[in-house]
Amino acid sequence: MSPLDQSPAPATPRLTSLAHGGGCGCKIAPAVLQDILKAMPAAANFPNLLVGTETSDDAAVWKLNDAQALVATTDFFMPVVDDPFDFGRIAATNALSDVYAMGGTPILALAIVGMPIGQLSPEIIGQILAGGASVCAAAGVPVAGGHSIDSVEPIYGLVALGLVHPDKVLTNRGARAGDVLILTKPLGVGVYSAAFKQERLDAEGYAAMIASTTQLNAVGGQLGDQAGVHAVTDVTGFGLLGHALEMARGSGLTVELSVAAAPLLPGVEALAQAGVRTGASTRNWASYGGDVDGAEGLPDWRRDLMTDPQTSGGLLIAVAADRAEAVLDLVRREGFGRAAVVGRMAQGAPRVRLTP
Repeated sequence: MSPLDQSPAPATPRLTSLAHGGGCGCKIAPAVLQDILKAMPAAANFPNLLVGTETSDDAAVWKLNDAQALVATTDFFMPVVDDPFDFGRIAATNALSDVYAMGGTPILALAIVGMPIGQLSPEIIGQILAGGASVCAAAGVPVAGGHSIDSVEPIYGLVALGLVHPDKVLTNRGARAGDVLILTKPLGVGVYSAAFKQERLDAEGYAAMIASTTQLNAVGGQLGDQAGVHAVTDVTGFGLLGHALEMARGSGLTVELSVAAAPLLPGVEALAQAGVRTGASTRNWASYGGDVDGAEGLPDWRRDLMTDPQTSGGLLIAVAADRAEAVLDLVRREGFGRAAVVGRMAQGAPRVRLTP
């Protein structure tokens, strides 16, 4: 055997090194997205289109008949972790969340795959797809097809389809003054992801990140049956502040958020105080900070946590005050032990008001 035959195989690059961003932090900044969407022509009047693009909701909803409506969404992004199986799991969990956020139950998924074929082996790509398929299996849905391309950066996600009763569709625009706001998952995934890229995330933090981002928001499918639940959205790339602001605009109300009440993932506060943050949190604040009151005097790290992009984040639920305890109990029984009341809906202009 010649010396040339003994040369080591080229090392597989870290998944995160192949992408300029990761997870829901890849989202286009809210202000830029608004400018892009302004150029879109208004949709024609389709009587069966129950939810479209009018209020930045989580998915489209099409009425099939008096008992069924189709929930349709798509979500994909670049790696937030280096383990291919975990990347697939996180991306699939995040995509299915939009169906749950509308009160629906997933029935079918299609894979969206873009991979740098020259840099990642078929085995690595197969592990990404297997991770996504494992989450879909846990949700009781098949990955029934999809589409793949050779791309510069690794991209994976799903088209997710679900069903919901037309009278039980949950949107981000139905909140009422006096409603209590419940957040089902703690914040800090974006801070974790930044710390991971900087090699400052310990094993406990990584385990917490994986546990949070792969936890299905399946409880959303039960919320349409709960009296007093008026609006739901999931908290992803625009952070808690951004998605709360979408709920405020959709409902024509002010959202009051308690900064101290928002639960945080373990160790996130210390990382944020040490200056760990994503570029997306800065872009988020630049996009919508003018519609937020009460941020004066707030430490930068606190503000960063409120704008922190949440990959596969929790649900934000607006529920009548007299039903809040029952819904909170349900959410916690379904495995969201850190769920907490984080604010309320109030009369006023569509803005977010931060409170201590």
